[in-house]
Amino acid sequence: MALTEADVLEIARLARLHLEPDEVARLRGELSAILEHMEQLKAVDTSGVEPMTHAVPMRLRLRADEPETPLPVEEAVGQAPDRADDFFQVPHILKTAASGGEGKR
Repeated sequence: MALTEADVLEIARLARLHLEPDEVARLRGELSAILEHMEQLKAVDTSGVEPMTHAVPMRLRLRADEPETPLPVEEAVGQAPDRADDFFQVPHILKTAASGGEGKR
């Protein structure tokens, strides 16, 4: 399956990537090769293969999920680049009527 330049530009737009013209041409070939390889893999009969989570059999060693003593607030946020009282302060990422989408919360 060969991608068009428009396909590559649409993929870049969806991924919010800016591509230079020479990158579009190079990625068109690379992405087309990847899709052709995927088509070959789709042709492989996997009807007798059991699903797996890892290529090597392994047993996960999980610790018990039990509550522990939390960090003291000062230790948790003490070295934060920006904080408000006992909280991390971060820029708004969603616009709301109250925030106007600007500044910090």
